Amino acid sequence: MIHRTDEAQSALFDEAVPESPIITPRRKSRAGGPQPEDLGLTAPSQHVKNYVLDTNVLLHDPASLERFKENHLCIPVDVLAELDKFKSEQTERGANARRVHRRLTEMFSSAEKVTHGVTNSFGGTVRMVIYDPASCPKNSEMLNRFHRIFPDRERVDHRILAACLLLMQHNTAPVVLVTKDINMQLKARAVGIECQDYLNDKVDAREVSNYEVRRIEVDPNELQRFASTGDIALAGERIEGVAINEYVLLGAGEKQTIPARFTADERFVRLNFPEVLKIPDGQSLKPLNLGQRCLIDALLNPEISLVTCYGHAGTGKTLVAVAAGLHEMFNRRYTGITVSRPVVAMGEQLGFLPGSLDEKMRPWLQPIHDALDLLMRPAAPLGPRRKQQKSATNATPATVKKPYEMLMEQGILEIEALCYIRGRSIPNRFFILDEAQQLTPQEAKTIVTRMSRDSKLVMVGDPAQIDNPYVDSRSNGLVYTRNRLKGQPFVAHIALNRGERSELAEAGARLM
Repeated sequence: MIHRTDEAQSALFDEAVPESPIITPRRKSRAGGPQPEDLGLTAPSQHVKNYVLDTNVLLHDPASLERFKENHLCIPVDVLAELDKFKSEQTERGANARRVHRRLTEMFSSAEKVTHGVTNSFGGTVRMVIYDPASCPKNSEMLNRFHRIFPDRERVDHRILAACLLLMQHNTAPVVLVTKDINMQLKARAVGIECQDYLNDKVDAREVSNYEVRRIEVDPNELQRFASTGDIALAGERIEGVAINEYVLLGAGEKQTIPARFTADERFVRLNFPEVLKIPDGQSLKPLNLGQRCLIDALLNPEISLVTCYGHAGTGKTLVAVAAGLHEMFNRRYTGITVSRPVVAMGEQLGFLPGSLDEKMRPWLQPIHDALDLLMRPAAPLGPRRKQQKSATNATPATVKKPYEMLMEQGILEIEALCYIRGRSIPNRFFILDEAQQLTPQEAKTIVTRMSRDSKLVMVGDPAQIDNPYVDSRSNGLVYTRNRLKGQPFVAHIALNRGERSELAEAGARLM
């Protein structure tokens, strides 16, 4: 528990701190207060950096405690106070807070004092740092200036920043604050503290911004041979950087191109997919562009068990994935299909929703219901308009169930939220995860590890449309999964860059 002090208790030391940052033998000051090493302000050595972790980094990735290798890792005690607020939450954030508490307890179980630090497996150290206004040196002009700029000493962000300034004063090695809070980064830089974002799970910006299909130039004879055999091997610089199961365009000139997939044995093979995805007693879906053809090829390939797909609004990523799932289910490739999405709202929420669990989840899952209704809607019967109108008036729409609702009652089709997936094992299912960009990396890992044998996971989303405040376009669960599993023989990735919803939707996605 952090000791709170009033203004009278925050008097500064009369003694000046020695200019040299080298740790000196312990001695009591005239005020009888603690020494810098007792507050964790002096590092065990001055040869490596001191990284100070903010609370949001630990909540984002509890494994960050192991990510700084031979450097000194500093955890302000105020961070523990913030973690304590979240530990009782029955959410991923609460689970992460409890995980951090357990790991720190394990680390410090054999330590004489947590402020002196313990050694990690990489040769670095982890220690707690205490900011106590009553024990600050009197002649610390840097800290006095900080308190003039940010006078609120009880604000947790300000206490962490003050701890960083004290560490800078007592160590010659660099002190770096690691935080995902943009406002905290600005405050730190305003007072001269070096600051970094936590980049361990961030992907390269080019992987998120580039949606174009790679083009590989071949001569006309090679292209003709590939067109006739459906298989070709290329070597040298032409295949450098091409990932397994990556979709490319083999081109000979401007207009002669054929799409292909790069296999694990370093060969390019022709795409294999039907001209139309047929849904029994429902609608048929025909791919409208190259990206959708590549996506259907990956979705119908039994050797690929994970498909990730980027695409802005209107590119058809969800509709194509649902159509392929229904196609595979009716062809008995899988025992059922599960469609899900995270529960993350855009903008202001309307509060608690009434009704049963299914009724509460209906607004969140409505886009999936819309896609299923469109694909499984029976084709309009032929005949005169008068007979159709007459039969429509005699029907009782309120009692007629939709085709996908009957499949849901049989357990063949599941439409659910991700709230209760932890602990499940999902065998022989076609699992579609819509809006996957709203997930954190830890949540994405939880879902990927739920998949059993003979199951297929399809993660679709738009990295540019994120409402989750804890992730961004380069650190969300969708791009993290694609980046970490890239190159595996059972993983494929497709980026859709052409909208098919309407001209208005396409223009909005590009220009707004």
